[in-house]
Amino acid sequence: MAQADLIILGGGLVGSTLGVALGVHGLTSIILDPADPAVTLAPGFDGRASAIASATHRMFDAIGIAPGLGDEGCPIAAIRATDGLEPGKLDFVPDAADDPVGVMYENKRLRQAIYDAAIASPHIDLRYKDRAIDVRRDAQGVTVTTAGGDTLTAPLLIAAEGRNSPTREAAGIRVARWSYDHAAIITTLGHAEPHENIAYEIFYPAGPFAILPLNDDAHGHRSAIVWTVDAKDRPAMLKLSDRAFLAEASKKMGGFLGELSNLSARSSYPLGFHHAARITADRLVLVGDAAHGIHPIAGQGLNLGLRDVAALTEVLVEGKRTGLDLGDPYLLERYQRWRGLDTFAVALATDGLTRLFGIPGKAASAVRRFGLSAVDSIPPLKAAFMAEARGETGKLPKLLQGVTA
Repeated sequence: MAQADLIILGGGLVGSTLGVALGVHGLTSIILDPADPAVTLAPGFDGRASAIASATHRMFDAIGIAPGLGDEGCPIAAIRATDGLEPGKLDFVPDAADDPVGVMYENKRLRQAIYDAAIASPHIDLRYKDRAIDVRRDAQGVTVTTAGGDTLTAPLLIAAEGRNSPTREAAGIRVARWSYDHAAIITTLGHAEPHENIAYEIFYPAGPFAILPLNDDAHGHRSAIVWTVDAKDRPAMLKLSDRAFLAEASKKMGGFLGELSNLSARSSYPLGFHHAARITADRLVLVGDAAHGIHPIAGQGLNLGLRDVAALTEVLVEGKRTGLDLGDPYLLERYQRWRGLDTFAVALATDGLTRLFGIPGKAASAVRRFGLSAVDSIPPLKAAFMAEARGETGKLPKLLQGVTA
């Protein structure tokens, strides 16, 4: 029988970061995940790239993940949003003395750095290629029986299993969900002109076309793209030849980055929304996609999960210091209040943007362009959007301020 302060089901980006953050503060965790690291850490496993908000990056610095990322990230100096290729834009440019809006990392680099930090932590018992087959939560604590025949115990269970969390379903937590009938096409490509560290979000009725800056490689300038298409067009987009795909991408971009080349392998996933009615139950906490899933329109999905990590770490560390049972309802309710409102507000905002920019027609487009220009000319409103992009709204956990709890 193995015992720890927490059992974390799911060793992905969010679950493993939580284990690392807790370990920095002396809390022990057992992380259980059915995946094989030889597969998930392979270069071709995840071709996506993620914008790590400046506040989230401060947490990576504080808990020791940032050194493993080295200089692999591409700072985002500004964000530019437009309605198609029409006039009217919204530019987010931080002050010269401020941190960048965020840093772009390829997910394969994030996975490796977080995995390395978890492996190095003396407070984490990392168990891959195993899964929970029986979970019991009662007044005494949590007992998990694994497929490998082990029995694990802890005061608290964390579900970090992703959108289809079986633990959330078994707990009977209701989830609001719907599909956007859209799919995201993910790839990276080279371009003749430099991106100047600007992230572009070009809105079309079928969905946004995001161009996200990456560091140059041996071939020259690079960006990641997240291209939202109608679900019915997904198979055809994946079957296009590289030359045809680059030609279509160039049209969407208006050619402002010059000739496109060096297309990487394409991947795709369906887009949908889900939000758990509660993110806690008896001796159970949901984090990351197990608790909420949003449209990638604002690039906040992973950051939202990592904000869960920062808040939960602070709640549990303070609980441990005061001698509370880590499964105490008071601690779980504090996390529920702290994260429940923030995640719901961000979810509603991204859903609203998705629907607003999906309205077809010249009149709707004209209204959107006017709105973008208006926000661009109102400093307080613009500052509020910038703060959200940087992950600096609401009550910030200490880790997002760059200090340990």
